[in-house]
Amino acid sequence: MMTKYFPELQQLEKLIEQLGNRAEVEILERVHYRGQEFPIYCISLGAKGADVPVLGLFGGVHGLEKIGSEVILSYLQTIIHLLDWDKGFNARLEKSRLVFVPIVNPVGVYWGTRSNGNGVDLMRNAPIEGVGNIKLYSGQQLSSKLPWYRGDTSAMETEATALCQIVRQQLFNAPLAIALDLHSGFGIRDRLWFPYASSKQPFASLAEMFALKKLFDRSYPHHIYKIEPTSLEYIINGDLWDYLYDEFIQQNNQKLFIPLTLEMGSWLWLRKTPMHLFHRHGLFHPLLPHRQQRVMRRHFILIDFLHRSLLYPDSWVQLNETQRDNYHQDALRLWYD
Repeated sequence: MMTKYFPELQQLEKLIEQLGNRAEVEILERVHYRGQEFPIYCISLGAKGADVPVLGLFGGVHGLEKIGSEVILSYLQTIIHLLDWDKGFNARLEKSRLVFVPIVNPVGVYWGTRSNGNGVDLMRNAPIEGVGNIKLYSGQQLSSKLPWYRGDTSAMETEATALCQIVRQQLFNAPLAIALDLHSGFGIRDRLWFPYASSKQPFASLAEMFALKKLFDRSYPHHIYKIEPTSLEYIINGDLWDYLYDEFIQQNNQKLFIPLTLEMGSWLWLRKTPMHLFHRHGLFHPLLPHRQQRVMRRHFILIDFLHRSLLYPDSWVQLNETQRDNYHQDALRLWYD
């Protein structure tokens, strides 16, 4: 039994009940901490075959950044209602799959900590080293009592291993897949990051990423996101998505997998209400109800766009050699010169 109220987990389990047999639900792991058991749920919706594109949504990797979990839970609630009446959305799911892991780090979300129960920052836990301007926040192995502790990268944490396993099973096997990992706590603007976080090296799918950005810019010219490689802002050790992406490209030459991170610009919330800085969640979470509601609905356009882009990939995936080279050079000029 939980010793205190865990609203995010209770909301998730209620949504699972409402979905019923319309979804496949799996408990990836059960994390034990201080005599309690915390499940890591995965929900899958849509076609079951390995020949369909997949969009994966992941939240709560950093427990303090629980707004990521709440955005996913809110989107799941919307989907439940769409399934009842939206024939177009149901038709989409016949040709694609949605995968949700809303609370990757349940102990962290429950206790309001960035790390998991072992004091490990899961997004610094992979066996991959940053190259370049490494700071303390890039990941350290001095002590779990300090932030950004990497833990034992040769034996990754239960939560990190669970995330990696579901990505390998559900996204690596798809012909086309996008992962969206939701975070908060950096900057005053919402950013959409792509690899690498561990170095300034351009990643292998740079041309497709640039084409996807152009498609998004044309479709939503007033969108709110700054789209860029993570390394433009900082370089870190142990990034899970860099680790997974490198593993993918070594194994799958004929498929495409793009991991994205949505970094919600929480400093803007503080600028409006500076006193929230003194609250545990103030730097990472919109504390006022109307701001929570605004954040939970503002990213639905992005999620919907990513889903549709997987279903209709011709303009950004099916590139000929000339297009691919031109997009690659344009991307280098935009992000790396």
